[in-house]
Amino acid sequence: MSDETGRATIELRLANSAQLFNTLDPFPFREGDIDADAERYIVEWAQDLPKDADIAIVIHLQARADPGKPHPDLAGAIAGWFAAKARAESHALRELFRDGRLAFLIGFAGLAFCLFLSFLLTQHSEGPFARVMQESLVIIGWVVIWRPAEMFLYDWLPLLRRKRLYQRLAAAKVAVTTPDQG
Repeated sequence: MSDETGRATIELRLANSAQLFNTLDPFPFREGDIDADAERYIVEWAQDLPKDADIAIVIHLQARADPGKPHPDLAGAIAGWFAAKARAESHALRELFRDGRLAFLIGFAGLAFCLFLSFLLTQHSEGPFARVMQESLVIIGWVVIWRPAEMFLYDWLPLLRRKRLYQRLAAAKVAVTTPDQG
C-alpha cells in the first residue's frame, strides 16, 4: 500500500499506544523497547515493500489518550528503536569481518600446513596408502579454509540487508491517528 506521497505504507491498528511497547520495560516511551510482536509485524511488512521506496508507518489508535497521562512520542520511539537495531547490525557486521580475518589467517595457516604435509608425504612415500593420505590432507586443508571463505562470501549479506531495512524503518515517516481526529 502507498500513501499520497508515494511512500510504501505499513499500518498498525492498536487499542492504545501502550500496545506498541514492551510492558515489562520501565521506560515505556522514547527509551523503551518496542514489543517483539509489534516489531516483527513492522519488519515483516517492511520486507515485502519495494526496496527503493520510502516507508511510512501509520498507527491507528482505537482509544483516545488519557488526559492525565503524557502522550508518548511514537515516531521518536520507533525511529530510535530501529536506529539502535541498525547500529547493532553495523556492529555485528564489523565483528563478522574482524572474526573473518582471524579465521582466514588460521584457515590459511591450516591449509598451508596440510598442503606442506601432503607434499612431504609424496616426496618420501609411494603406494595407495600414501596417495590416500595425500588426498586426505588436501581435503582437510580445504575444509579448514571453508568457514572463513563462507564468512566473506555469504554471511555478511543478511546482516547488511537487515541493517538497511532497519535504517529505512528508522527514517520512516510515522503518523498517528486517533478517534478524535476523524
